[in-house]
Amino acid sequence: MEYQPLGKSGFSISRIGFGCMSLGADPVASTRLLHAAIDKGINFFDTADLYDKGQNEETLGRALKTKRKDILIATKVGNEWKQDGSGWTWNPRKAYIVSAIEKSLLRLQTDYIDLYQLHGGTIEDDIDETIDAFNQLKQQGKIRSYGISSIRPNVIRAYAYRSAACSVMMQYSLLDRRPEESCLDLLQDKQVAVLARGSLAGGLLVNKPAKNYLGYTTDEVKKAADAIATVSTNIRSRSSTALKFVLQHPAIVSAIVGIRTIEHLTEAVSSLEAPALTQQELSLLEQSIPKNYYKENR
Repeated sequence: MEYQPLGKSGFSISRIGFGCMSLGADPVASTRLLHAAIDKGINFFDTADLYDKGQNEETLGRALKTKRKDILIATKVGNEWKQDGSGWTWNPRKAYIVSAIEKSLLRLQTDYIDLYQLHGGTIEDDIDETIDAFNQLKQQGKIRSYGISSIRPNVIRAYAYRSAACSVMMQYSLLDRRPEESCLDLLQDKQVAVLARGSLAGGLLVNKPAKNYLGYTTDEVKKAADAIATVSTNIRSRSSTALKFVLQHPAIVSAIVGIRTIEHLTEAVSSLEAPALTQQELSLLEQSIPKNYYKENR
C-alpha cells in the first residue's frame, strides 16, 4: 500500500480509502471485509452520520473497535434528520455541530475522530461560525483535523482561504474533470489534500451501460469508457486505469472507493500495483471527450 500526507494534518493516509457507505446490512460480513481492508494496508475509513441514519457509523465502530490504533476514521456532519425521519435539513450551525459529534463518537465507539468533515456547504452559510465549531472540537481533542466534502467551487475556495481545513473531498473522474478548472491547483498550492470520490463514475467507466451523465450524452460516455478499455488492454484492468487517471493528478491524495465485496477490495488495492499511465495514455483519455465545467457555484 502507498501512503501520502493528509494535507497539514500530521498523519498519512492510504492512497485507496474505504468508502463505507457501500457496506451491507450483515455485520459479520462487514467486519470481515473491513478487517481484510486493514490487512491489505488500507488505514482510512470514511463514513457519515447521514448514512443509514447513523447505522453506518455503528457498523464501522463495532467492526473496528479493536483496530482503532491502526486506522483513521473520517465522518461527516451538517445534515440533520427531521424528527419524523422523512428527510433531513441542512444545518452547519456551531450548536448543531458540537452536539452532533457526541452522537457520532458514541456510534463509532471512540473518543476522537481523525477527520471531521462538513457534509456539503453553501456560500450563504455563516462559514466563520462553522470554522469556529471545528476549531473548538479540535482544541477539545474530539477531532484531530477537519475538512469539507463539497463540489461547490465557491465554498471550497472560501474554506481554502479562511480555514485550517486539511482536506476537501470532491467528485473527480475522467467523466467529471470539473475540479481541474477551479479547485485542484488552488488546493495543491494551499497544501489541502484532495480526496476523490466517484472515480469510476458509478461504474460507467468500467462495466455499466452508457447513459447521460453530468452533461455528457450517452455517446460521449461510451467514448470515455471505450478509451478506458483501449488504454487498459492486457496491461491493467479498466477500474485500475480509471483509478490511475485520478491518482496520477498531483493534487489527489487518496481515492475513496465504495467497496462491497472482497473482490471489489482486491481490485481497488491492486490498481496501485498496475503500471502508471504514460503521457500518451493520459492524452488519449483526456482527448476522448471534451472537458466539462462547473455551470453553477463558480
